[in-house]
Amino acid sequence: MKREDTSNILKVQFVEITEAHEGQRLDNLLMKLLKGVPKSRIYRIIRKGEVRINKGRCDAKRKLIIGDIVRIPPIRVAEEKEQLPAPAFLKKCLQEGILFEDNAILVINKPAGFAVHGGSGLSTGVIEALREIRPESHFLELVHRLDKETSGCLIIAKKRSALRTLHEYFRGSGVRKNYLALLGGRWEQEKVIVDQPLLKSTNQSIERMVKVSAAGKASKTLFKRLSLLQNATLVEASPFTGRTHQIRVHAAWLGHAIIADDRYGDNETNKKFKKRGYKRLFLHAQKLQFAHPINGELLKIIAPLPSDLQTLLDNEK
Repeated sequence: MKREDTSNILKVQFVEITEAHEGQRLDNLLMKLLKGVPKSRIYRIIRKGEVRINKGRCDAKRKLIIGDIVRIPPIRVAEEKEQLPAPAFLKKCLQEGILFEDNAILVINKPAGFAVHGGSGLSTGVIEALREIRPESHFLELVHRLDKETSGCLIIAKKRSALRTLHEYFRGSGVRKNYLALLGGRWEQEKVIVDQPLLKSTNQSIERMVKVSAAGKASKTLFKRLSLLQNATLVEASPFTGRTHQIRVHAAWLGHAIIADDRYGDNETNKKFKKRGYKRLFLHAQKLQFAHPINGELLKIIAPLPSDLQTLLDNEK
């Protein structure tokens, strides 16, 4: 994609669409290029005909094709804040944690403690670190997300066509996901499906919270007991839906929250386990199974449990 230099007030831009943005909707492209510009403003300049494709008026939902020339009018954008380089530890983990890679996708074993993407200000996430490590890569986009404290399998698309197909998989039932979680207490059941609906809300500190509510969205998680330990239970959790914090909230609903879950767990249980070395959420995205988005080959990718969690688990047996 060819693009002119930008400043706080942009000049007229003419953006030529390449393979990296083929199939992307016009409104999504503009939101990416015009960071800091309100969505309402973006839709207004499209509606008024200030944005043109190949010199003609266009719809916000128009899907772009290679060779399209998109005219973007002069518009004020927010000044980009300086972004610090990714931590050396994160870069090392990403370079050493590649589970699968070809010319279409990359699957990494995401380390705990890092968000999948950076927030405002100077923060840096996994995707920004990857782009920093691989400056020659023209397209690297997250396919899905994992919570900051969750480790394990994370898919990054290297082609827009792969991204589109994988998004379709995740919206339907095209990806089988299996997590390892250590629950507080002895869970005596061997297997159970939790299908409690989940509703997003905010607490007093404006943190994102999710709760079981009849007003929420349909959600479904299968829990299988793997090991019954002295004061904890190792389970495999398989979510059929992809709601925010789904496994964590469903585990808490069972009465056996995930160990070291500071948001949905039991404070007294967390304190006891933290004294024994459990410093972070014991939730790991262990396995993904899906058809390759380009050639259809069935992929089964497994991320080994991080050594710190494996050591703690061994001490429980």
